[in-house]
Amino acid sequence: MWSREIEEEEEEVCSGKLDGVVATRARKKQRKGSDTAVQGTNDSSVVSKASAAAQGYFRDPFIQHFVCKVSRRAPLINRGYFVRWRAVDHCVRRFLLITAKCPNRQVLSLGAGFDSLYFRLCADGALDGTAVFEVDFPDVARRKAALVTSNATLRGMLDPCLPPIPQPGPVYMCSSQYRLLGVDVREESQTEEALSAAGLDWAAPTLILSEVVLTYMETQRSDAVIGWAAKRLPRSLFVMYEQIRPDDPFGRVMQDHFLKLNSTLHALQQYPDLSAQRQRFLDKGWERCVCVDMNAFYLGLVPQEERDRIETLEPFDEHEEWHQKCSHYFILTASRGALMEQALLSQASVPSVSPSWGSTQLKASTVPVCLEGLGLASTWMRLEGLLLTGGSSRGGRVTQSRSLIRDQNGWRSTSVEASADLGVQLYHTVTPLPRGGGAVVYGGRSSPLRPNSDLFKLTFDPSAAKAPRPEAEKVQVEPMDCTGNPPPPRFRHTATVVRHKGRHFLFVFGGKNQSACALGDSSFLSLDQQHWTEFPVGGDVPAARHSHSACSYLGSVVVFGGLSREGEPLGDLSLLTPTERGFDWIRVAVHPPPVPRYSHCAHVFGDKLIVVGGVWMHSDGVPGVVIISLSTYSSMEFRLDTSSVPWPLMLHSFCSELTDSEELALLLIGGGGNCFSFGTHLNPQPVSVCLQPIYDYLQPPGL
Repeated sequence: MWSREIEEEEEEVCSGKLDGVVATRARKKQRKGSDTAVQGTNDSSVVSKASAAAQGYFRDPFIQHFVCKVSRRAPLINRGYFVRWRAVDHCVRRFLLITAKCPNRQVLSLGAGFDSLYFRLCADGALDGTAVFEVDFPDVARRKAALVTSNATLRGMLDPCLPPIPQPGPVYMCSSQYRLLGVDVREESQTEEALSAAGLDWAAPTLILSEVVLTYMETQRSDAVIGWAAKRLPRSLFVMYEQIRPDDPFGRVMQDHFLKLNSTLHALQQYPDLSAQRQRFLDKGWERCVCVDMNAFYLGLVPQEERDRIETLEPFDEHEEWHQKCSHYFILTASRGALMEQALLSQASVPSVSPSWGSTQLKASTVPVCLEGLGLASTWMRLEGLLLTGGSSRGGRVTQSRSLIRDQNGWRSTSVEASADLGVQLYHTVTPLPRGGGAVVYGGRSSPLRPNSDLFKLTFDPSAAKAPRPEAEKVQVEPMDCTGNPPPPRFRHTATVVRHKGRHFLFVFGGKNQSACALGDSSFLSLDQQHWTEFPVGGDVPAARHSHSACSYLGSVVVFGGLSREGEPLGDLSLLTPTERGFDWIRVAVHPPPVPRYSHCAHVFGDKLIVVGGVWMHSDGVPGVVIISLSTYSSMEFRLDTSSVPWPLMLHSFCSELTDSEELALLLIGGGGNCFSFGTHLNPQPVSVCLQPIYDYLQPPGL
């Protein structure tokens, strides 16, 4: 065999064909390596599914038999695999319901890996008149067959097929309702021949299942598979779960992850969004197609009762990463034949607001200071001096406060000498006090199960502004011993100064803790008496929320956005205004309405509310800056130009400050998070967003 290859190569050298041969063999070698990497994604996937099942996200007593040991994954991973499992299961059950009266029906699972679908459906008695065909690489099929035959539980759910299939060929397991085939689905003729030999009925109602399979193929080949299935199976439903949105920050991290695994997501470039995927199937011969991202599926098609159950399974505080993961995956159903049209996904009824984009883009540029973190908080100590507290970085929880100082040479980071330790704080608040009276630190958490209600008064050194480049900023830290009835411990809340009859109060609103997904209470701390004071609060009280913003405005407080108790972003604007006896909430209608979002930051400049960053569930880009007029209640969204930022800029779990000493700008500090199973991404440097191009828009009317 080897000598024959040498003879063929010598002939090709003589005819000038060697370069093409070498390139062809290199491509085959590269494809083989990529195929091996893709097969490795099966092993990772089954471990994650086993973890989610073990934690009670879904019932699957069989998946544990396909792993050596059930390992516990992070809650974010468990949720991600739950929504994947739930979406596929929803489509499978719908197909089985619609075809219940058909004498013969089939499930064809492409790239099935170690999926336990057959065993689950068999145990549920859901496979009457149904045959399940699983297709994967020969090595994967061989390993799965060995696992099944060596396990008494799995083996006991199979029975001998009668009559026996005459050709052993690529059929590794054969039962009356289960066939496991080892074949490369990219090879159309081989796949078709193997399925025919295994007994597939090309005219029977067929569910074709593809869970993150086709995207690993070259796009031309995956398109061919989609077209082949439409042509050969005239009564079929195609169900596909894959990735979308490759170009935003999360999408870039996602792509880089799969590139490092040598498992390129090929289809993303040609089919980057839901619209393109839908048109892809229609162009390849499918009659109807419905696809939704996983946020729409989870909020629109998973009952609230079930979502509430999920909230109780594990401590969870990675909402931003969860929603971004869900916005980058979709579930698709495409149909051939009138019967299969009834099995299509229902369009999820999730409210959607389209952004009203302004024509101006706001330039974002990096600040040459190495500083990262998520869940941190900031406040001005003095002009050109910022204090940063708490947060978490790649090195773990940050216990030492830091500072950012700007001088004639630009921004620099310095250490902080604090008179007392603030402890571990994430998603806490640092609220500046009136008349340069320092700041108050309130709440936060060390873990989702350990919120606190600690209060500290911070006093800054007034002489620091005159000192030439001090090596450390000095901060006096004093625990506040308050009287009255304090609110429950919380994090992801807001704490804002409000006035009532000439006195200043710290107004604490919203947040969450270990026992509440979102809080909606209002609490008032008298700053001069250090006493929690009860006020009657009336009006149109906002819904419970966390990760919102609240800013002082003319003695009142303006609250925007947040994440609701039901897990949906909010886009409402409310004002808390003082009355003779207490306070009233006023809900304001903004036109056009801003896109709902949370985990953003906000500042008041004149009569404008400047909102930056956050997480939304709209497919059109990512949040930049929205300006809301507090006099006319109009709004305008502005995109960020991040072309000069050399890394994916993730604007959630960050803090920001408004600077206007030289030019009006937003200084964005920290941000990022755990990007599902794709690794942790933290913004490594602060970023400045110049607001000068919209300075005139920020001025009050008539100026």
